[in-house]
Amino acid sequence: MDKLDLKALGKINLGLDVLGRRENGYHDVRMVMQTIYLYDQIRIEKAKEPGIQIYTNLFYLPVNENNLAYRAADLLMKEFGIKEGVKITLDKHIPVAAGMAGGSSNAAAVLYGINRMFSLGLTQKELMVRGVSLGADVPYCIMRGTVLAEGIGEVLTPLAAMPRCYVLIAKPPISVSTKVVYEKLDSHKIEVHPDIDGIIDGLKLHDLRKVAACMGNVLENVTIEEYPVIEDIKKIMIREGALNAMMSGSGPTVFGLFDDKRRARQAAFGIKERQLARQTYVTSVHNARRR
Repeated sequence: MDKLDLKALGKINLGLDVLGRRENGYHDVRMVMQTIYLYDQIRIEKAKEPGIQIYTNLFYLPVNENNLAYRAADLLMKEFGIKEGVKITLDKHIPVAAGMAGGSSNAAAVLYGINRMFSLGLTQKELMVRGVSLGADVPYCIMRGTVLAEGIGEVLTPLAAMPRCYVLIAKPPISVSTKVVYEKLDSHKIEVHPDIDGIIDGLKLHDLRKVAACMGNVLENVTIEEYPVIEDIKKIMIREGALNAMMSGSGPTVFGLFDDKRRARQAAFGIKERQLARQTYVTSVHNARRR
């Protein structure tokens, strides 16, 4: 196998709760993660020259060890003594630095791809164990689907599939540092926690409205305080018919769940018309797990 094309899917958080901070700086979380059908296209090719070459359509992304895709390839190639070179092309569509695990998803796709291309024989679980050293979201991005994430995000339990719906993604023209958001959260007292168990019950019942009603993200208070545009986008989505709208991860991306595609598109138009977001996408949930 000399060439492999893969889709690195983005994610949203249906619920995100922070339970505490560990001495090493990591936070204990309880989250419901959901893959959506918005993806980066990843091409991995064997190269004649040894080493790792990264190419991307976004000029501002690093193409060295500061790129998670590079580090994912480097991790497996060093461990298994792979002397051949690889060329990795990242065609990016998932908003960057946006709370949608784009970088983690790229790393997950590269781990999966290098494992296949060089017939390393690693199981999904073995890839996930290696993935956590790259980032807390990488094991989830290897698994995909509807999942309860605990610990620092690496303890994963598959859940009942998310009911079919339309997802509106809106990324305002700002970037948010996950590290800074969590640092600010540490100075706040969390008074209201999202109903993670309610989301899980809604999934079991295949009840989209219950899932939407129970959504919550404790990081919103920190990020919205700094960037009120996030709240503005949420309000438009709900006014236009979203069952609920919420910030994904540490932001700034906002997503809304709709049972009507026309209304989702109408909300996207309203957000763009007010110049609140440059990137908007109407897509769907993706429930297939990676095998």
